[in-house]
Amino acid sequence: MRRTVPAILAAAGLTAALGLTIRPGESVRAQDAAGWQPRYNDRGDLLLPVGYRNWVFLGSPLTPNALNGGHAGFPEFHNVYIPSAVLDEYKRSGSFPEGSIWVKELQLTLPGQNPDGSRTEPSGRGYFPGAFNGMDVMVKDSKHCAEMRNWCFYNFGHHALPYAASAAIAPLETCASCHIATADKDMHFFRFYSALQ
Repeated sequence: MRRTVPAILAAAGLTAALGLTIRPGESVRAQDAAGWQPRYNDRGDLLLPVGYRNWVFLGSPLTPNALNGGHAGFPEFHNVYIPSAVLDEYKRSGSFPEGSIWVKELQLTLPGQNPDGSRTEPSGRGYFPGAFNGMDVMVKDSKHCAEMRNWCFYNFGHHALPYAASAAIAPLETCASCHIATADKDMHFFRFYSALQ
């Protein structure tokens, strides 16, 4: 089940579109120079992405506990990042290429001072980012996740740093089913990310 990014991208004919130079037989490790491609271990688990906070920041929806009956599914900011090469290809073609990766890093709000969970800071009353608290990743991979509309989902932990070093594909019912039922387009919530409009 071992997958390599060069094989995925070469099969899709996207190496030139994404500005990559990939030679047959080249290892994933050798392709790290571009800094964004998904990497896998020998079991086929996705390795924890690195450098993602230097990617394009799409947005940060927030669903705090205090506005969700005290029990939000994700009571944090959802900081979403994609590589600039992926965004550029989407804007050029209107679709995300095979091998595209999205990172959603969860970030707690600072402790609330008011019943609605808000607090007052120099800029005013609101919700303010605190500690990082987990990571979910999506990778477009039609070979391994066709039943999830071609997107594999990975969870690196819903807790404080450090996150897990690798993650297996999450079962359909843990993440993909919600995206299938409620996402705007191609398994993503476009309405939250003006950069995709």
